[in-house]
Amino acid sequence: MKILGIIPARYASTRFPGKPLVQINGKSMIERVYAQAKKTSGLDRVVVATDDPRIAEEVVRFGGEYVMTGPDHQSGTDRCAEIAREWPEYEIIINIQGDEPYIDPAQIDLLVSCFESESTELATLIKEIHTQEELFNQNIPKVVVNSRQEAIYFSRQTIPFIRNGEPAQWMEKHQFYKHIGIYGYRRAALLEITNLVASPLELSESLEQLRWVENGYKIQTRVTALETIAIDTPADLNKIAKL
Repeated sequence: MKILGIIPARYASTRFPGKPLVQINGKSMIERVYAQAKKTSGLDRVVVATDDPRIAEEVVRFGGEYVMTGPDHQSGTDRCAEIAREWPEYEIIINIQGDEPYIDPAQIDLLVSCFESESTELATLIKEIHTQEELFNQNIPKVVVNSRQEAIYFSRQTIPFIRNGEPAQWMEKHQFYKHIGIYGYRRAALLEITNLVASPLELSESLEQLRWVENGYKIQTRVTALETIAIDTPADLNKIAKL
C-alpha cells in the first residue's frame, strides 16, 4: 500500500494573499509544512500541489518536490484528486494543510493508521474540546461520531445540543469534539467524491465534508491530543511568534 502526502498550496488567498511564501523564523510557511511532512514514517512521498510558479520556485529552492495543478480547483481535495488521477500507483492520499507550519508528524501518521482497515474510505482527525471558547466558537467545526468512531455530522454550531442543562454545564454532561482539518482518502473514494455536486448540507454549513456524509460515505476518525495552529490571516502569525 503506497501512500502519498499532498500539500495543496495556492497563492491567491482572499484573506492572506501569498500565504505559503510568508517567512516564519527564517523559512517560508510552505517549507516548514513540507519539512514536517517529510518527518513522518507513514508517507512514501510528499509533494506540493500548486498552480502558481512563485510557489513552485520556492519549493525547488528548498529542495522539495512540486506538481503543477489546474487553476480552477475549489478545494484542496480537488487539487489532490487531479494528482491521484495521474498517479494510480498510490492507493492512499493524505491531504496536508499548507497553512499549519508546525504540524506534528505524529498527527499525519495517526491519520495514516486509519487505513490499516481495508474498509476505510475517508478519514480525518478530531480533538476533545475542553474550553467554553472552543465549544461555542462558530469558526471551529464540531463533529459527532458513532460507536465505531465514524463521523455522523459536522457543524459550526455546538453539537450535540444538551437539552437538560445550561450551556455553561454542557461539558460536564458530554465529551465534545472539534474537527482537525487534515484528510485521508482511499484513491477510489477520492475520485468519486470530487465528482459529486455540492450538497445542501455543504452549502448550508460551508463544510465540504458534509457532501461526503450526505452522499453516504463513511469518514473514519481518530482522536488526537495534539493541537494544530493554522494561519488564516496575517494576524494569526502572532499565534506562533513564541514557537
